[in-house]
Amino acid sequence: MKEPLSREAMATRVGIELEDGFYVNLGIGMPMLVAEHILPGRRVLFQAENGVLGVGPYPSEDAIDPDLGNAGDQDITLVPGACTFDSIISFGMIVGGHLDVTVLGAFQVSAKGDLANWKLPQRTVGSYGGAMDLAVGAKRVIALMQHVTRDGDPRVVTSCSYPLTAPQCVSMIVTDLAVIDVLPEGLLLREVAPGWTAAEVQERTEAPLIVDRVKEWKTI
Repeated sequence: MKEPLSREAMATRVGIELEDGFYVNLGIGMPMLVAEHILPGRRVLFQAENGVLGVGPYPSEDAIDPDLGNAGDQDITLVPGACTFDSIISFGMIVGGHLDVTVLGAFQVSAKGDLANWKLPQRTVGSYGGAMDLAVGAKRVIALMQHVTRDGDPRVVTSCSYPLTAPQCVSMIVTDLAVIDVLPEGLLLREVAPGWTAAEVQERTEAPLIVDRVKEWKTI
């Protein structure tokens, strides 16, 4: 049985997209792994919506500062030159279009780039967080997610059946099977995971894929 890519491999692929000097916000969960997979020589400043610009790596157990945390209540460190500020300034930074990229987890992404990541239909409550502001405020939105659900249902769909976070905001989808660009003409299958074919990815994707320019998965 073929194996999909690991979470670390997915995070590494997203890291390739982050250019030197970018200001980037990482969503809670798997997107947080991207911070550990930036290409050598590139300096990327990570923003946390609770009011930090210049989030560093996770601290060791003996270096935890109870006053330093991200929006997911995780312990963090600060890189040299980092700054902190209140949430009003932070969200002004987000909705003002000052972030180059945000990487967000997703339950579903549609053929038009609609994003659904805050609530599952079977749950009575969801998690708003800052995703709605990030989805419409960042210059580029990358959705990082598993290609199918645990039940094998596609997450890349023709139209989202889950409540939307924001419409037509996603520009790239990175999954454990593929890299997909969201274009005006449709979903371009850009890369497939090693050992997988375009046809196999399409079988696991509800929305039709453009497959005339498929390349090998990029690695460092």
